[in-house]
Amino acid sequence: MKLFTAAIILGLSATGAFAAGHAMPQAVTASDQDVSGGIVSAEVISADQNGWLVVHRTGMDMKPGPVVAYAPIRKGQTMDVAAILTEAVAPGDMLMLMIHSEEGGNIVGNFEYTLGAKEDGPIRVDGNLVMTVITAK
Repeated sequence: MKLFTAAIILGLSATGAFAAGHAMPQAVTASDQDVSGGIVSAEVISADQNGWLVVHRTGMDMKPGPVVAYAPIRKGQTMDVAAILTEAVAPGDMLMLMIHSEEGGNIVGNFEYTLGAKEDGPIRVDGNLVMTVITAK
């Protein structure tokens, strides 16, 4: 029994060491959705820091455009994150749901990003934006 308990403790310790040495994969999971209710939702967000789900307009060029919604997110995995639209989005419009940080701003908890700014700017992993693109229905 002692050997079994020791094996469990050793296994848990090894798992903790692995987790401490590897950052959580950051991702946004969302699907095409009806936005007529004024909300855009991400099904799951995984982030390694507190920050923001930011919804940008985009087009076929897949470049982030103006911000049309945002919502705070917390470190870890969060399910069903809803952002309230700040302007009209029509069916067929493409939206880029992206993770932004809470760094560089003047006020913690206040979304300060404007297109191209450094305040509360986009998170990049290996040079790539952490985002997904959906189409409004």
